[in-house]
Amino acid sequence: MSKRNSLTPLENKIPDQKSGRFLTGPVRRNFSHGAGFTLIELLTVISITVLLVAILLPTLQRVKKQAKAVICQSNLKQWGTIFTMYTNNNDGLCPRQKFHGLATPEPWMYIIHDYSTDNEGIYCCPMATKIASPVAQDSTNIMGFRPTSGPGATTGGTFLAWGKLTFKIEGNQTPAYYGGYGMNNWLSMPQEGGMVIIGCGRGAESLKESFWSTSNVKGAGNIPVFLDSWWWCSWVKDIDRPPEYDCQKTDFPCGCRDSIRRFCFNRHDGFVNAVFLDGSVRKVGLKELWRLKWYQNFNTDSVPPVWPEWMRRFKDY
Repeated sequence: MSKRNSLTPLENKIPDQKSGRFLTGPVRRNFSHGAGFTLIELLTVISITVLLVAILLPTLQRVKKQAKAVICQSNLKQWGTIFTMYTNNNDGLCPRQKFHGLATPEPWMYIIHDYSTDNEGIYCCPMATKIASPVAQDSTNIMGFRPTSGPGATTGGTFLAWGKLTFKIEGNQTPAYYGGYGMNNWLSMPQEGGMVIIGCGRGAESLKESFWSTSNVKGAGNIPVFLDSWWWCSWVKDIDRPPEYDCQKTDFPCGCRDSIRRFCFNRHDGFVNAVFLDGSVRKVGLKELWRLKWYQNFNTDSVPPVWPEWMRRFKDY
């Protein structure tokens, strides 16, 4: 390349001694061997960039979490609509759960299957898309004695979906179920009188008045149907204790002890999402779980006298 071509024309004002005016004319500057940025200038630019990233990153992460929470509520809204479709087509009655033996209840996923969607995108909360056991486990063989960790564990977690689980019903194996949400099983009354309810440890007849048999009730906006959960169902009781740490489990997840813990974990910064019997969807504070009307005679004033350390910073209700 010639020296002439390496010169860049610039406009410059040149003083004229005779006329006393400034003359405008091209001036050429040689950049072929021109100076670039100095080391100090580069370090300054890098420092400013790093500072801006440090300032913006927490905001971006918060926005991302908020977006996932919105999607989670949308998923629950769809499950609530499916539940409403079922009750509308069954004279307003809630699902009836049939037991095929003590360890084989009909899960809500099976009962409302004909009303549900094939869109697997609504099965899991976006904060918990990884499945505990990608290989399906037969619930008939492990119901009641299911490990909560290690090989074969099907319980989920704060950021882990439960499943995959299959059930043997009337001699047929169900599809493998999984998800990030659980049902308030007080909305799924057993069909057969006298059957022992696994989650309650008592006969169905003795608890008949506790179940919500129909969706046409007062206060439906405080009756939870589906919530963020590390298990597919729960029979919450007003004597349940809060978990001693985030997502505390027992080695007997199908038992009746402290079932509220299946919903009480920190998936959404002190909240879980829920859809209620009136179809409304909102976030629920972890301490607020004791204020919801899980069953008809649930005592909403039975708040634990002392909260564990990890929950004390959350909002009181």
